Amino acid sequence: MFGHGKNYMEKGTTCTINKKMIMSNKDIKEHHKMVDKLEKKTQGLKKSNKYNYIKGIQITDPDSGNRVYDFQGTRLPSVTTVLSATKNQAFLTRWKNKVGAHEAERIKNLSSRRGTAMHKFLESHIQGIGYDDLTPIGCQAKPMAQKVIEKGFKSVEEYYGSEVMLYYPGLYAGSTDLICLHDDLETVVDFKQANNPKKKEWIEDYFIQVAAYAMAHDELYKSTIRQAVIMICTPDLYYQEFKIQDQNLRSYKHKWLKRLDMYHELKFDEKEQVQVNVKADEFKKNER
Repeated sequence: MFGHGKNYMEKGTTCTINKKMIMSNKDIKEHHKMVDKLEKKTQGLKKSNKYNYIKGIQITDPDSGNRVYDFQGTRLPSVTTVLSATKNQAFLTRWKNKVGAHEAERIKNLSSRRGTAMHKFLESHIQGIGYDDLTPIGCQAKPMAQKVIEKGFKSVEEYYGSEVMLYYPGLYAGSTDLICLHDDLETVVDFKQANNPKKKEWIEDYFIQVAAYAMAHDELYKSTIRQAVIMICTPDLYYQEFKIQDQNLRSYKHKWLKRLDMYHELKFDEKEQVQVNVKADEFKKNER
């Protein structure tokens, strides 16, 4: 592990080991502690095979550009597509007007790439797979993931699945980051990157999202998901954790069903509008 003239970095400390150096018993003990610490970093979380998860296919719809899932030949809208289509856009519009369209797009793309990179680090850690990303985005995302692991994973006793595809038959589908036993409760976990700290009242859609996943999991696997946890980290390594349980979780399931109804009403209206436009075009052609 250590070679002549090699530097070993651990949390900002540089240790130079020379092959001529004689290690004391204390040094040997410290060395073994360091090795154990490194091994634990790549061991991952304890895996339970309680649930046998079904895999679907994630597809980008060529007509709408929205994400859909194919489960056994049935295409279903994603949870994030439904929430995006039915959310109040007023705040987002004000923000875009304030910073400008170009800057808003730059921030959105950067946040998306950083979030994807952070998720990759977390997924690799959960599964005990060695992974690194030395790109500038990766170098930002890695300490964020490490902060989530340090603060958030200490309450995770075992996990059932990572990046789990879920669907509620005939209604919707999606992918959740983690299904696990968290503080003795079966839990849906979602990881989020944020540019700034969040207040609970700002992230209602996050709660609705995990409630939708919990609802689908219970329907498919006859589970009793009692808790959902949102783990958030900012680029300056500010960690936040938000939990909803039992009755509070059920209330967000009801909110999700209302949003799902809104989505289908919007889709119905769009189809009706398309049919009207087609008929109008046919009428014009017949008039010529």
